[in-house]
Amino acid sequence: MADTKPVLVVTEPLDITADMVITHLNERDVPVVRFNPADLPAGELTVSARFGGRPASTPVAGRLRTPSRTADLEHVRAVYWRRPAWPAFDHLDADDARYAAAQVRHGIAGVLHGLDGPLWVNHPVRNAAADHKPTQLAAAARLGFTVPATLVTNDPGEARRFITAHGQVITKTLRWTPYERDGIGLTSWAEPVTADEVDNAVAVAPHLFQARVDKIADLRVLIVGRRPFAVRIDSGLLDWRKDYSALSYRVVDLPDRLEKALLACLDHFGLPSGSFDLALDRDREPHWLELNPNGQWGWLEEKTGLPMAAAFADLLAQGDNPDDSRYRD
Repeated sequence: MADTKPVLVVTEPLDITADMVITHLNERDVPVVRFNPADLPAGELTVSARFGGRPASTPVAGRLRTPSRTADLEHVRAVYWRRPAWPAFDHLDADDARYAAAQVRHGIAGVLHGLDGPLWVNHPVRNAAADHKPTQLAAAARLGFTVPATLVTNDPGEARRFITAHGQVITKTLRWTPYERDGIGLTSWAEPVTADEVDNAVAVAPHLFQARVDKIADLRVLIVGRRPFAVRIDSGLLDWRKDYSALSYRVVDLPDRLEKALLACLDHFGLPSGSFDLALDRDREPHWLELNPNGQWGWLEEKTGLPMAAAFADLLAQGDNPDDSRYRD
């Protein structure tokens, strides 16, 4: 008899990466219910959850419905939390929109967080906890990674002294944030910075300054469950994200020591998956740059042929297997 427990895929409509995983889930005959929280105001998503009462056979019971699919909340196998969009309620005034948005977030997220035992890839609370760069830097140092000297400060004098002491220094955002100027979307890259360029504007908010690694290449490592996919990226760029046309890719094997450290990092944050960025110096030693708990990887599968989507499908299909309880709440 086929297992009818569904995988919930929570993401925005035009998510090609999620499509890749869903294709593999379909090939495995795993039921999928895909939805986006932004669909709720239009009536294309309904959630009904019951708690308590007598008799209470399960802590949470109810259904989640889309126009084409229904999921029984007590039988969810796994939740693939990709890139959901939340409703903005632009048709309401500011106070009503803020009120409605809070009810959607706490209603939908609260119900899903209360489910009994599905595998989360990844749980949004754990994603958020792992997404702070200063927290990552401290964890990486504790786990034995080589971490470039880094300063997080809003003190211009401290920033100038750090740059003077370390010579070549870069600055990068503590958190990527959508930003527009004159209607044009802007993106912040890792950029070199000199002491003379630091002014009192630094005092407005914390900034991240980091000693530049004398690198020959970058290393992007995606881990899915316990399965690593490592790709060396050659570009000659300080920040390889700045020009994808300049990149070349090579699949590499990880040294055992590095693989164990990366797995230990995911275990530290309670994550079944994550994308790591490291810089390789001239001795081919890796230097920690950052962890993206919910990073993009679809283009890497396209460029390298690595079976990343299939690995996600395998992990989600396993779901709430009682033999592997590491990532269940």
